[in-house]
Amino acid sequence: MNNHVPPVADEREGLLAFLAQQRRVLRNAVHGLTDEQARLVPTESALSVGGLIKHVAHAEKGWMDTILRRDVRGTMAEREARHLAQFHLAPDETVADVLSFYAEVARETEEIIAGIPDLGRPVPVPKGVPWFPSDVDAWSVRWVLFHLIEETARHAGHADIIREHVDGATAFALMAAVEGWPETPWLKPWKPPGTTAAHRH
Repeated sequence: MNNHVPPVADEREGLLAFLAQQRRVLRNAVHGLTDEQARLVPTESALSVGGLIKHVAHAEKGWMDTILRRDVRGTMAEREARHLAQFHLAPDETVADVLSFYAEVARETEEIIAGIPDLGRPVPVPKGVPWFPSDVDAWSVRWVLFHLIEETARHAGHADIIREHVDGATAFALMAAVEGWPETPWLKPWKPPGTTAAHRH
């Protein structure tokens, strides 16, 4: 069961394991949804479940670009346009596309972090970006991993709320469905509409 991260041997394994666990939780939020449902914006916010997964995948890739100092900056207008586009599934994008991209990003993150011996290695703060601090010269790889856990967990919570508004499915019922947990008196795994009502927990 993936509701808890298993014991870890060291800091690196722990950081990557907690990040992977939050990715799984976020991916669960789209389980069983059609592409149209994944685009729905059922709350006062402008967020959709599919858009959140797309955004977090691009954010994680962006942080790996920063660690490796890959130059993908462009003009500020281009950066802002890319950032805004990350929150929505384009008409030609599907849930499968976004999940596949997120899986590729996760694999690359694992490879990059495995190749960095010292998690204290400096990660220079990109200059001239309004959402980055101007009074900090560098983070560390360790800091970036903590931040990615924070970012993914925050948006996983957003996705849980939005998914519940879409069809009533909740996080533990979805996790139980994805992982094939047996039904218990306190939790019924989510099932598609028409088979049984989703259990609220």
